[in-house]
Amino acid sequence: MIDLYDGFYSGKRVLITGHTGFKGSWLSIWLHELGAEVIGVGLDPYSDKDNYVLSEIGKKIKADLRADIRDGERMKQIFSEYQPEIVFHLAAQPLVRLSYEEPVDTWQTNVIGSINIMESVRQTDSVKVAVMITTDKCYENREQNHAYREDEPMGGFDPYSSSKGAAEIAISSWRRSFMNPCDYEKHHKSIASVRAGNVIGGGDWAKDRIIPDCIRAIEAGCPIAIRNRNAVRPWQHVLEPLNGYLLLAKKMWNEPTKYCEGWNFGPKMDSVVSVWDVASKLISEYGQGSLIDKSDDNSLHEANLLMLDITKSEMRLGWKPRLDTGECIVMTVDWYKRYNEGDVYALCVSELNKYCNE
Repeated sequence: MIDLYDGFYSGKRVLITGHTGFKGSWLSIWLHELGAEVIGVGLDPYSDKDNYVLSEIGKKIKADLRADIRDGERMKQIFSEYQPEIVFHLAAQPLVRLSYEEPVDTWQTNVIGSINIMESVRQTDSVKVAVMITTDKCYENREQNHAYREDEPMGGFDPYSSSKGAAEIAISSWRRSFMNPCDYEKHHKSIASVRAGNVIGGGDWAKDRIIPDCIRAIEAGCPIAIRNRNAVRPWQHVLEPLNGYLLLAKKMWNEPTKYCEGWNFGPKMDSVVSVWDVASKLISEYGQGSLIDKSDDNSLHEANLLMLDITKSEMRLGWKPRLDTGECIVMTVDWYKRYNEGDVYALCVSELNKYCNE
């Protein structure tokens, strides 16, 4: 396994919330390959075809725990028992359309759940670094032809986006109130928040996401229904932001008062394209499938235009995207074409190595 972090994670105790999810499973595999002792905390996976299930990463890591981040006392017990040094908080209710159906649960998970994790971080002496993952949708999106910078206002129209904006405000409050970099010698903790674009990649089967919807339709021999053909998103392969999170955590460990703030990890500007274009590229790469426009002016509100400014991450962290949209689609389709062939864990590791070689 190619190590982009010079052995930093070898032997580190790393706790990941949401390790059974799409991004969490990939991060768990990557950290396991880097030699970290991974403690996974999450709910049951969404389906039997999820990357977490097929890769069997749960059988390889140090601890594979089922727990709800809304249970603050349970979180504190887990932190106390496993004494993590680094925390990546990914657990969330991550779907815009589901947030309309379950707004209260969405806010409880994304806001109170995040606060519970920060309280566990605060009360566990072993934790030195915490990376809190939110979303690009945390910004007050005015749908202007303008990429959002880290210092712009938080907000959100739908319950999901607004809950993530609120989580960002809570993270900032807890950092300033309890883990202020000015008082580092008292608490010895560094906490940051990170926002990524629309991530795609193998092993995601969530409802109402464009890539899983495409693959399900292709496998069923049905046309792919596109809800909002003109919606523009910052598309990136799942390994792009994960690389950013891992790099950031290392820098926070080495210089804890320098990087404890908010960070964007988005794609190159030429990867900010429409849903229709992404689905068309996937069909072309897969070699089959067709699109049908199901746009509805009366459907639930979803943002039409959203872009991230990644200048800060490029300049201060030395991070930059490795893949363009075409390369992201190629890697993603490769996973979905091969996941039925056998060893999915080996497939994931091969894609990790390909990415690290870029």
